[in-house]
Amino acid sequence: MITLNGQIYALDDPMVLAVLGGAVLVLALFVLLIVTLRAASRSARMAEPMFYSLDRLGNRVDALSAGQERLSGGLTHVSEAQAASQTRVLQLMERRLAEVSRGMTETLQGSATRTARSLGELQQRLETIDKAQSNIEKLSGDVLSLQDILSNKQTRGAFGEIQLNDIVRKALPADSFSMQATLSNGKRADCLIHLPNPPGPIVIDSKFPLEAYEALRRAENQSQLIEAQRMLRIAVRSHIKAIGEKYILDGETADGALMFLPSEAVYAELHANFPELVREGFAAKVWIVSPTTCMATLNTMRAVLKDARMREQAGAIRTTLRQLHRDVELVVERVDKLSVHFNQARNDLDGISTAAERAGKRAARLDNFDFEELAPEAETPRVVPLAKTSAD
Repeated sequence: MITLNGQIYALDDPMVLAVLGGAVLVLALFVLLIVTLRAASRSARMAEPMFYSLDRLGNRVDALSAGQERLSGGLTHVSEAQAASQTRVLQLMERRLAEVSRGMTETLQGSATRTARSLGELQQRLETIDKAQSNIEKLSGDVLSLQDILSNKQTRGAFGEIQLNDIVRKALPADSFSMQATLSNGKRADCLIHLPNPPGPIVIDSKFPLEAYEALRRAENQSQLIEAQRMLRIAVRSHIKAIGEKYILDGETADGALMFLPSEAVYAELHANFPELVREGFAAKVWIVSPTTCMATLNTMRAVLKDARMREQAGAIRTTLRQLHRDVELVVERVDKLSVHFNQARNDLDGISTAAERAGKRAARLDNFDFEELAPEAETPRVVPLAKTSAD
């Protein structure tokens, strides 16, 4: 490495090599010139004037002039070579700078593109997070609204009726149930399923008391827990008794009714910790159902309704089957007649084909002027009658 005026040059750089070569050549020519001049001066001092003639002195002067011209030509060549080398070095440096600049430009463009893409993806993720946050806030509002609904007895009853209505409408045909149906005793049932006898119409009640269950969930000590359990047993027993008295009527409804719980948690609590209440409901023919078990029960009722309607329509189905059988017999008769028509048409086509073949042969004989062979047949022409196209 060589440092010159604050610039660092490598020894293997082409420009540095060219400059060093030119300097060495100039130095060699300068040394040659000095040696020549010294030799001429020494010869002039040592030679005696008597031994040299004017001609030899002139020759030496001519040789010295020729050496100077050669030196001048060498210097010119070195200068031109150095200029060409500098030009090549400059071109090489410009090309390398252009390549480096192009590479940096492409790298910067790629980085800018990746950065823009990353920012776009980040923006999309932020938008997704904002939407999720909005949904969470909306869900929180819905939960609070649901809590407000369940805190009021009347709104809670309406909520249970709406849930029951939605389940029943999804499971049964529209004409197989009635909402808010009034019975002969003046009591209004939340839902009345019109099942055939037996078992007859069955009532579904959705007004379950949740105050005792909520107190059970809020119990903080053993005494509060025992009191909440006692209140829950009293509330459920009273509700079972009320359903049996109001919605189980001899000759009008089925001998049982359904108590709908709008919460799977309450249903699980009763079956897990209060099995005696479930048994008392079975004994009173008041069956406790949750949204899931209610849907299963309604699907069973739908199968019963379908079977009953099939039995009611059995006569109409048999009449329709007889009509269908007669229609099939008519189709068979028409097919037989159509087959006869097809056979007649096939015979007619065979006769037409035979007549066409005979006419072709006669035309060929006429074309060959075979009148002698045609004469006997011409006296007794044969006519092929067409078959009738009607079978009636």
